[in-house]
Amino acid sequence: MGRRKLVFGAALSGGGENTAVWRHPRDLPDAAINLDYYKNAARKAESGKLDFVFVGDSLYINAQSHPHLLNRLEPLTLLTALAGVTSRIGLVATLSTTYTEPYNAARLFASLDLISDGRAGWNMVTSALEGSALNFSKSTLPDHDERYLMAEEFVQVVKGLWNSWEDDAFVVDKEKGIYFDPSKLHVLNHQGNYYSVQGPLNITSSKQGHPVLVQAGSSEAGKAFSSRTADIVFTHQHGLEEAKRYYREVKDKAAAFGRSRDELFILPGIGIIIGDTPAEAERKYEEIAGLVNIKDALTDLAKYFNGIDLYRYPLDEPFPTELVDAGSNGYRSAVDRMVGLAKEESLTLRQLALRLATPRNGSLLVGTPDHIADTIQEWFEQEAADGFIISPGPIIPEGINDFVDKVIPLLQERGLYRTEYETDTLRGHLGL
Repeated sequence: MGRRKLVFGAALSGGGENTAVWRHPRDLPDAAINLDYYKNAARKAESGKLDFVFVGDSLYINAQSHPHLLNRLEPLTLLTALAGVTSRIGLVATLSTTYTEPYNAARLFASLDLISDGRAGWNMVTSALEGSALNFSKSTLPDHDERYLMAEEFVQVVKGLWNSWEDDAFVVDKEKGIYFDPSKLHVLNHQGNYYSVQGPLNITSSKQGHPVLVQAGSSEAGKAFSSRTADIVFTHQHGLEEAKRYYREVKDKAAAFGRSRDELFILPGIGIIIGDTPAEAERKYEEIAGLVNIKDALTDLAKYFNGIDLYRYPLDEPFPTELVDAGSNGYRSAVDRMVGLAKEESLTLRQLALRLATPRNGSLLVGTPDHIADTIQEWFEQEAADGFIISPGPIIPEGINDFVDKVIPLLQERGLYRTEYETDTLRGHLGL
């Protein structure tokens, strides 16, 4: 095996965690519905030889939602359009296992995989927002651990449907009048605890076999699901030592399930603010952080606590301990991390809300291109990450441009990243 190389994805979503960056004079406020932005960003990422672009999703909004979530394109539709203007870069879309059916998911991603000639990936989410249930004729979000049990079976069914046809099933012999070989068609006939699916799927596989599987979840149930099922784990870690512990734990779980540690890629999500000097980078950060007001910060924080009115708590006293029990069923690991941070640093509610609005930790790197490259290299070489999913912001579109133009060349010079694509499928890029 050759030297281990970094893996990079570019998250094409607006604004990162900052709810007010749309007010910045250089930001593109309609990025989430601007097809030209997405096309240019995908081409830019492909010029930097990135492994994939990534489009997140959510299925519930209200008047307090992040501005970039209020008006956005559906991921699979968007990536199908991007497949036509790119040729090598992978295309990863988010789709919920809680609010769709396995047959639909299998067909949608198989279609994107064929249209893109083997570049599709599926970010398997279980949905976290309580209100999503109300948009799908449900009254409540299923319990956290039950959602993961549903997801395990859901993915099992999807993978079974992707194997409906053997590679050479369609013989298309016009003289003999034989369109396909019936012996190479497989009917699933799945009967499980949550799903009943006969099959077969009415579409064959692409040359990469089936889409790459991505999963984001840091709870115990989420880590177990990732370790058994995913090719890529999308996570958020807030420091080198924390990331190293998470990396070891998930890789160890994968090995315990009989998988090679090298076939599971741990990719933390990070935002990047780049300046040609440390002072310029710091000035950019302060410009962005200064756009957030306490009202917006509290509103964004409230989603992790089931939308309760945080203004009823004193803003400048220690973080209210009673909020621990109010944490959302959907964001269990995130709530635990927030509460731990507030206790560790004795933060008030105001301080925690503003800190999280424009976080300054392992999830946001601020500095010169050399500093960003050094940090990425450190995390990679110390086995805290196999690569990263880069947020293109906070300012759109300059974030993705700065990363590709100023950081990727440094990593290539150090022998840590490819200078050319060696394959034309996403699975091939990852060496799977």
